[in-house]
Amino acid sequence: MRQIFIKVRPKDAFEVPHSDGYQVYSALLALIKSVNPEVSERLHGSSVRTMSVGGLNGNFERSNKNGFKRLAPDKLYTIRIGVIDSHEEEFFQNLVYPILLERRNIVLDRGELCVEHVEDRQVSYTDLFRKVAGYAGSTLEINFLTPTCIQYKNSKVTEMFPQRIAVFHSILSKWNLVCPDGYRMDINRDEFGRYLIEKPDVRSYTTYSVLVNTVFDRVNGHARPIFKQGFVGRCGYAFTPDAPKSFRNAVTILALFAEFSGVGSSVTRGCGQVSVSLEEKET
Repeated sequence: MRQIFIKVRPKDAFEVPHSDGYQVYSALLALIKSVNPEVSERLHGSSVRTMSVGGLNGNFERSNKNGFKRLAPDKLYTIRIGVIDSHEEEFFQNLVYPILLERRNIVLDRGELCVEHVEDRQVSYTDLFRKVAGYAGSTLEINFLTPTCIQYKNSKVTEMFPQRIAVFHSILSKWNLVCPDGYRMDINRDEFGRYLIEKPDVRSYTTYSVLVNTVFDRVNGHARPIFKQGFVGRCGYAFTPDAPKSFRNAVTILALFAEFSGVGSSVTRGCGQVSVSLEEKET
């Protein structure tokens, strides 16, 4: 699995929607398609989302247009990408080639982003297991950096709180879809509820409605935005005293995996980006 951090600078000042993940995702796909259309189609067309995109992160200026923010050419912004695809190297090469070797810009709807720096971090499944093997802490913290949209099963109901069962069952589902043979985890929802306690930081907690797509409305004859609801903020997850060691290890691995996979739905369109901190206590 892989994390890619792309630092960009706007070519000129321009505006982007508050929910900019959809534009960034489309621009990155276009770059990959210019080099290898098959890779672009596999990423976009697959029912299994193996890429997460965090949109633009940085200091924005206020815009006079409702629902928009302004990028300044004297500021740097970061795009964070997670890849859990088994062909991660192929993805990386097809993304890096146009922006580093060909010096191509990332083109959004209203302006262009010049790439200043690319940072790459690779972690194997073995690395995750090795890191967790010596960990004996009782609490981990997840910082939900971008709106996290977790749907309840196949319904239209969205979780608006970092509830332990919803969060970790979402991560578990992603893990089991992409993990190598022999790494599948068999944890039921009741175990997340029984052995974990969520401790949200109410000062950082808030909710958002996020633009994740647009579809053509044939009845009304124009494009219609698709919004999803989600939450951001920090939340600690503590293990109960009777939580089995195997469960503690599995949950800690899932939390670290979430930095690459994202949490919930629409992770390719700016949602569900997280960072994870482990309590500093090792065996």
